[in-house]
Amino acid sequence: MKVIDLSHPLNESMPVFPGAEPLEIIEASTLAGRGYAEKKLRLYTHTGTHLDAPAHLLAGAATLDRFPAGAFVGPGCVVDVSDSGEPRIGVDVLEKNGDRIARAEFIVFHTGWAKRWGDPSYFYDYPVLSEEAARRLATMNLKGAGVDAISFDEMDSSTLLVHKILLGSTMVLVENLRGLENLAGREFVFSCLPLPIAGGDGSPVRAVAIL
Repeated sequence: MKVIDLSHPLNESMPVFPGAEPLEIIEASTLAGRGYAEKKLRLYTHTGTHLDAPAHLLAGAATLDRFPAGAFVGPGCVVDVSDSGEPRIGVDVLEKNGDRIARAEFIVFHTGWAKRWGDPSYFYDYPVLSEEAARRLATMNLKGAGVDAISFDEMDSSTLLVHKILLGSTMVLVENLRGLENLAGREFVFSCLPLPIAGGDGSPVRAVAIL
């Protein structure tokens, strides 16, 4: 068994969604002072590589603690759009990969944007699903979808329509993935277990691919 880490490390210099406060890591206790080490974290639930629950955008929808642990693990499928040069991921991309998607419980889009992590360009012009493709994906009986970009919608989106379409089908969404180029042509199990936060709308995750 081989495990490939698909998550960005959490640190105070990491990029965060515009408008969000940066992560703070505070030395709450030290070995020298108290005989044990402990840190206090101050962060938003959608910091770093993280998972969106339906409650993130939909009133009365499922929160993290209402999902069984198995909802965050399952066969994965990578769809590579890193060389398409198109601003939208269309239905044709889903149809081209239809057989592989049908065998998966998680679809993960490799846009190539992870290489821009830490650069201002990370926040702009990444490919997103078209409305038609999002609606098609929402009918495919998937547990979730992931992407190696900051969001499933454009940065300046006021409606967050793609999010709402996918979350409305009770899928979970994982954003800010990395290392997806290592999964091309491989079969793997995708795992994105979040913290079981009561009433949680999202959580940082240690997303991995298990070969």
